[in-house]
Amino acid sequence: MADRQIHAVPRDLWWFRKNVPCLDACPVKTDAGRYVQLIAEGRFEDAYRVARSPNPIASICGRACGAPCEDACRRGKIDAPIAIRSLKRFVSEQFGPEALAPIALDRALAGAGDGSVTPLHGDALMRCRDRGRNAPAVAVVGAGPAGLACAHDLAVRGYRVTVFEAMPSSGGMMRYGIPAYRLAREVIDRQTEEIEKLGVEFRFNTPLSKDFGVSDLLKQGFGAVFLAVGASRGRSVPVENSDAEGVVKAIDYLLNINRGYRVPLGRKVVVIGGGLVAIDAARTAVREMLSGLQISAADEQAVEAGTYRVALDVAREAARRGALEVTVVSLESETEMPAMKSEQGREEAETATEEGVRFLPSWGPRRIVVRDGKAAGIELVRCVRVFDDAGRFKPEFDDQQRRVLDADTVILAIGQAPDLSFIRPGEVELTAAGTLKIDPITLATSIPGVFAGGDAAFPPSLLITVAQHGKLAAQSIDAYLHGEKLPSRELHVQIEELPTDSYSMPEQFEQRPRAIPIVPLDRRSGITEVEPVLSAEQARDQAGRCLYCHIHPIYNGSRCILCNRCVDICPEHCLHFAPASRIADQVPLEGVADESGVTSVFLYDEEKCIRCGLCAIRCPTAAITMERFWFEEVAAR
Repeated sequence: MADRQIHAVPRDLWWFRKNVPCLDACPVKTDAGRYVQLIAEGRFEDAYRVARSPNPIASICGRACGAPCEDACRRGKIDAPIAIRSLKRFVSEQFGPEALAPIALDRALAGAGDGSVTPLHGDALMRCRDRGRNAPAVAVVGAGPAGLACAHDLAVRGYRVTVFEAMPSSGGMMRYGIPAYRLAREVIDRQTEEIEKLGVEFRFNTPLSKDFGVSDLLKQGFGAVFLAVGASRGRSVPVENSDAEGVVKAIDYLLNINRGYRVPLGRKVVVIGGGLVAIDAARTAVREMLSGLQISAADEQAVEAGTYRVALDVAREAARRGALEVTVVSLESETEMPAMKSEQGREEAETATEEGVRFLPSWGPRRIVVRDGKAAGIELVRCVRVFDDAGRFKPEFDDQQRRVLDADTVILAIGQAPDLSFIRPGEVELTAAGTLKIDPITLATSIPGVFAGGDAAFPPSLLITVAQHGKLAAQSIDAYLHGEKLPSRELHVQIEELPTDSYSMPEQFEQRPRAIPIVPLDRRSGITEVEPVLSAEQARDQAGRCLYCHIHPIYNGSRCILCNRCVDICPEHCLHFAPASRIADQVPLEGVADESGVTSVFLYDEEKCIRCGLCAIRCPTAAITMERFWFEEVAAR
């Protein structure tokens, strides 16, 4: 055991950068940890500026982002991740475009002089605001997250941008796919208006078609085109009677609901799918069924008298007795469901369960049961395996295990595809999967000057990932119109040594639980937002849970006397000294020789460290100091 080799990795600048996991996980490289820390310090406006500078749809993301930063959060490895999305909403409500007194956009884009940045952050874009002054105009097709982000970044650089949108309003599937109880429509409007004030022109109800397509935009004088048309078509499931009346695609269902149309569902609904769209459809169905439930004459009088809650309580009680049923059926087991792969998805599923949605994992559709030409149920077969040994989607079923669920409506939420019917033969090349074929680095299509991103070019993804596509497209369009190549990047770092005698973490930070407010069940109806905004006290409390991944204990071997006090006091046992002879692969690490000549090296387990600073405080020779790292990625042309 004493001779067991230890595998250690020397720390370089990229190691420190990668070990701010929330920053590294964010597609647009928002320094989430830093704005969380600023909230903990009460510097709310600075926190908003750090959050807004890289993200053109920050206010929207504060409500509906899939939050990959939370999934990566190191605090989640200990108990539960920081409530990063809720904290973003907290500062957006005060200073963003939806606020009563929003701060000026140029001030927001400039950041706070705090946190890590890249060439696609707002301050860097504003330094290039003359790049597009004399350049040709740019057309953006689609006002979803990718289109809005691209238009925003181009406009900040000074380009004239026109956005062509098929629907009457902006937002794409953010507006027409995400339920209003998760994302208020006013927030989308305010975010769009903010971009419009940059000089972007929006042309709504203007879809591309065979008669007005990509080539026509180029002929009109646009120097470049960005296709961000999204994935607005639901996929069918190849089972018997899947085209029967009463079988609808989740995208079509949500689209109709979010455009204000009623969709009769009956009293029993089965949703097929295991992702967030399936959960959105199920939760929306619960609300629609409750609002349409027949109540007694006495309860109708109560409604007329203004006591709507009485009627709602009657409806909910009926749902609890089984008069209303919404079931989500997924091929995947509970842990394999796509929605369960993220912290936000797990919380959405828990909320859906609380609202009366039932989950039935590890079952797949075999056929739709039809009576009188309409769906009356669905026959299911047990799914024993979803993926093969190589991780490929290849479901296996036990045909001996079947069951039938009654259903007035079956909603299919098994995936989406783009509507590319406007593409003319020989125009923009498509992939075998029916998406726009692009260069994954530049997002260029087969036509010079035409770029594409979002769900029309990539598999359906998170809002913030799609927004990143828009930002990358803006960068590529800028380079294309100037005849340049995309610049490479260099990493710079600034290091601040923190005074050991005053260093401390928030009181009882390691004991604080993750806590996100939620509207009580008896008040959830219609478009009422389920998750209210945090109070200032709640925000500072939640932000105080952050483990400050920007800060590291830094070891100076020339001062070390091998007293081992740092190891003894470390509450997480993340510091160790080991003989240099036990380090595998002869990795060069700083060592200290004792009186017998044996060299020991200092080992630090980043994953366990909670930045309490006790090691630095206890060290008698200042061999360990607490130091903060700021990262800046700069373009190297």
